[in-house]
Amino acid sequence: MERVFRYFDEDGDGKVSVGELQSCVRAAGGELSAREAETVVEGVDSDGDGLLGLEDFAKLMEPPNGDDYEELREAFGKYEMEGTGCITPKSLKRMLGRLGESKTIQECQAMISTFDIDGDGVLSFDEFRVNEGNLTSSSRAVRGCQLGQ
Repeated sequence: MERVFRYFDEDGDGKVSVGELQSCVRAAGGELSAREAETVVEGVDSDGDGLLGLEDFAKLMEPPNGDDYEELREAFGKYEMEGTGCITPKSLKRMLGRLGESKTIQECQAMISTFDIDGDGVLSFDEFRVNEGNLTSSSRAVRGCQLGQ
């Protein structure tokens, strides 16, 4: 989670601003107005500075309840088959094949790169969580960075 936080802390000041939060949501494929971003920040800003520290950001990353977290872990585990802790193009290809979709390694690499926040070519659980949240609705896009629910 700290790696995702550092990625979205664009200016490296140890805080995520409203603008950086909007960039985060945009990067994950969602949209968040300035007012919506301000509301999110106000809701979890523990020291009242209008910025999200790592602990505040972590609160946003928490799933709304344990069941959702376990469901995400289970879904992630179905794609992460190599014991690497990440979804690789190879493991994605294998899982999609089991679901009846035939994709090349190159197609799987392209799919992963769409959601690969840090550009390392694989999806970590945090990146998976970020994108799961944004795939359903813009309000969950906040959770997608995982910023909201």
